[in-house]
Amino acid sequence: MSKTKFLSPGALPQWLSELAAKATVYAPRREGRAVVYRPHIEGEAPELALRPTESAKHVLFPRAEALFSFTKQGEAEKSGRRLEVQEPAEPGPAVIFGALSCDARGFLSFDPVYEGSGTDGEARDPYYLKRREKTALVVRACKRPLSTCFCHWVSGGPASGQGADVLATEIEGGFFLQAFTERGDALLDAPSLAEATAEQRAEADKAHCAADKAMGEIPDLGPAQESLLDLFDSAEFWRDRSAHCLSCGACTYLCPTCYCFNITDESSGLAGVRLRSWDNCMSPQFTLEASGHNPRPGKSARLRNRVGHKFSYYPKIHGGRFSCCGCGRCIKSCPSSVDIRKIVLDAIKEVGHV
Repeated sequence: MSKTKFLSPGALPQWLSELAAKATVYAPRREGRAVVYRPHIEGEAPELALRPTESAKHVLFPRAEALFSFTKQGEAEKSGRRLEVQEPAEPGPAVIFGALSCDARGFLSFDPVYEGSGTDGEARDPYYLKRREKTALVVRACKRPLSTCFCHWVSGGPASGQGADVLATEIEGGFFLQAFTERGDALLDAPSLAEATAEQRAEADKAHCAADKAMGEIPDLGPAQESLLDLFDSAEFWRDRSAHCLSCGACTYLCPTCYCFNITDESSGLAGVRLRSWDNCMSPQFTLEASGHNPRPGKSARLRNRVGHKFSYYPKIHGGRFSCCGCGRCIKSCPSSVDIRKIVLDAIKEVGHV
């Protein structure tokens, strides 16, 4: 049986210090009106009362990261300059503290893509995989879902342990901690933590049941994959659903499962760096070709691609798993109230599967 421990509020700073002695700890922090994940500062209390505005995916998949740097050496002769390439430093161990269960499941959508699963040949991404291997997740079970939450639609739940090394459940007087992996067991092997009791485990189970009950009914999304494909050429359907979209990209930048990127070389003089940066499929530039042609010039086509990828194309490649963790950030933070749940259900209804 995996380890279980109890964390009192007074012991939280000490436990974070113990974790920080061995790894970089990322924890939710209040910055203005947003709650974001930042490296933990000694003596600073994490923001645990509010839901994070963003997920912690940037810890494993940085917004911009150097794939390598380069310098040109020697004189500009006929034979050309010699190019020297420097690889980035190896990532160190990290702990993401206070991630939500939906966010932990977001990495499960990343994994098969960057491991090369579902593709022909080897397509492994060493940059992501090195960080993934060295990063532990301490997941916080949700107590009360928001109206925008729908993790249970996509095989998740407010207290899901999928992708977690440790699940932390708030109970009377502190947190019940349960390890799900060997790495989680190691995190709980700390002097600041007390042994959990059977009563505390029962209280945590009760909290999980209450949160699950508050999530509401689960619609049948089984027909979504084929329904979205059937509506691929329905210009009217996608024009209606995208009418209010501003193409701002907030949905993609805040999404825990969006993994698209662009690569650019930034140089000055004889030195430079090759950068990988997040890209946004809701932007007109995303599919703009060098010839000037754009196969998805309109926002209706771009929205069709975003929804279709998460609920049709990705599941077809990766064993039926949706590329959506149901966190609801794309709904909550959309300035035009575009609701991906309604689009998927409308597609199923339009094709006649309900």
